[in-house]
Amino acid sequence: MMETDRNPADLHVPVLLNEVLEHLRPGPGGRYLDGTLGLGGHTRAILEAAGPGAQVLGLDRDAQALELAQERLAEYGDAVRFALCRFSRLDEPLAELGWDALDGALVDIGVSSLQLDDPARGFSFMEDGPLDMRMGLADGLAPASAIVNMAPLERLKLIIGRYGEEPQGGRIARAIVEARQRSPIRTTRELAAIVENAYPAKLRATARNHPATRTFQALRMEVNRELDELQEFLDRILPFLKPGARLAVISFHSLEDRIVKRTFKREASGCLCPPEQVVCVCGHVPQLRIVTTKPVVAGPDEIQVNPRARSAKLRVAEKLAPGGGPRR
Repeated sequence: MMETDRNPADLHVPVLLNEVLEHLRPGPGGRYLDGTLGLGGHTRAILEAAGPGAQVLGLDRDAQALELAQERLAEYGDAVRFALCRFSRLDEPLAELGWDALDGALVDIGVSSLQLDDPARGFSFMEDGPLDMRMGLADGLAPASAIVNMAPLERLKLIIGRYGEEPQGGRIARAIVEARQRSPIRTTRELAAIVENAYPAKLRATARNHPATRTFQALRMEVNRELDELQEFLDRILPFLKPGARLAVISFHSLEDRIVKRTFKREASGCLCPPEQVVCVCGHVPQLRIVTTKPVVAGPDEIQVNPRARSAKLRVAEKLAPGGGPRR
């Protein structure tokens, strides 16, 4: 367990909590999935709002977070079930429980404060630590150090440019390759210094954030396959949702939000044929009704208490009954 002088319960504040409850509408006897349990803040609120008989299955790929959540939610007994599992693999723990239908599901796909604030996890350059960034050691994924020290130049450019949306991706990738030829890059601060020095002096002087911010974000997303994980989850969750059940997704990055928006739009459409196709031949049946036409964002009061909520976006969709959607 991470050594810290802070209470683990204070390390993570669940974002958009009131908005999640308003849209998820948990009720008595319902079964819910919290695919990113973290320290259990959203799960606790769902159980309190739902009332008697409600149950939540909480998943997390981080064994440390899961252990802390089990301690924090122990008072709820069998109302909460736990599984060390990536949320894209939700069907496995659901099958073990014998749950074939859900009344609602939530995923909050931002990196948790528990992970960010522990230097040993290597997510942040604010304090020095090993260049790791893995959300779950049991996933069998390579740490960030492997990518930084072994990936070809073109792959580094692609990762930093795509996932970090970093205009200086090429310069940064070349600086990393040059530095690792002298000696392996092992720590967060080593990498942060390399990225900072690669930035043009004028941009360094005017940057709102540390020049390494986007590069670290990009590497974290690559290490944990975050975009693939999200798409796999969205593709797998729909058959488990009852008609009327709601799916809530909180994202923190424009690429993630784009995946959620595109998937919701596709599954709310009655036809996926191109516009020039007069008669539908795809046979696509809509499965969702989009509840939030625009993403729900945090208000100023929440941002003041929890600055990390600033970039959070919540999208919600509702499962349709078979044949309940529009057709072209």
